[in-house]
Amino acid sequence: MAKILVVDDEADLEILVKQKFRKKIRENVYQFIFAQNGEEALQKVKEHPDVDIILSDINMPVMDGLTLLSRLPEVNPLIKAVVVSAYGDMQNIRTAMNRGAFDFICKPVDFEDLDVTMEKTITYVKQMQETLRAIKENNILKMYVDENVLNFMAHKGFEDTLMKNEILQATVMFIDVCGFTSITEHVPANTIVNLLNGLFDKVVKEIIAQGGHVDKFMGDAVMAVFRGEFHLDRAIDSALAVKAQLSNEPEISAGDKTFKPAISVGINSGEMLSGNIGSASLRRLDYTVIGDAVNLAQRLQSVAKAGQIIITEDVYKQAKESFKCSINGEFILKNKLKPVNTYEVIE
Repeated sequence: MAKILVVDDEADLEILVKQKFRKKIRENVYQFIFAQNGEEALQKVKEHPDVDIILSDINMPVMDGLTLLSRLPEVNPLIKAVVVSAYGDMQNIRTAMNRGAFDFICKPVDFEDLDVTMEKTITYVKQMQETLRAIKENNILKMYVDENVLNFMAHKGFEDTLMKNEILQATVMFIDVCGFTSITEHVPANTIVNLLNGLFDKVVKEIIAQGGHVDKFMGDAVMAVFRGEFHLDRAIDSALAVKAQLSNEPEISAGDKTFKPAISVGINSGEMLSGNIGSASLRRLDYTVIGDAVNLAQRLQSVAKAGQIIITEDVYKQAKESFKCSINGEFILKNKLKPVNTYEVIE
């Protein structure tokens, strides 16, 4: 349904419009609202932000139609106006068009011509609205989706590729913001969210700098995946960079609680399944990685203390030539029959 604002100081025009378009009004194709001058029209537009088009006379008291045209973009730049006036000389037509009129119809009104003009104008406005909506959705999408993914989606056949599952060698990293929950009861919710998002920004920048992919946010933790050449080295480099960044963050006080931003990290490398995991019926699918190597990375993070980057002995053997590590002891981890020997990456 299109909403149309008719602006004219002739009372008879309202009656005439309702008569001529009674069928489309009944069928909810058109909905009309009326104003007697430009000033009243601007108020109506504020009250009805979903107005699509305006049919406006020129010669009116208080505020004329040409002034209305010049003021309209301030209130709603998407609305298009069609001037319907007895003053059909070229000067008025040119002035109206220069002030943004979409079209011009001379009185006495040919209602068939008016109907065609209204349909044309409404179609144009609806197209503009759809374009703007698409731009907004695209901008929102850019906030939540990596640019590389958007470029990938633009190529033909991306859906088939997205549904493809594969086994790969990669490195998974879990980074937890330590001690964060201790201040949640003492700080306003907005402050907590802004603080956590600020810390996540620092974490994510270091992950991306090393060619990693943020798989998901899990409460106050981040899961990241590194693929390709030197994926293990790049994961450890990003963890060390995040640790160094947060070491310079100031303490945060809340009541009798003090919070010093720090991370605990679990990193594991190995074979994992990459695929679209979730519920198709709910339209909730995550393109993620699963497997024992992933689970072990999360459990390593769970035993890591603030400031620690923990790896297994197998990962240590791969990384010891590039990074300084120290023995961190054995831990009994969920679903592991034997204790897991762990190392801490120092530098």
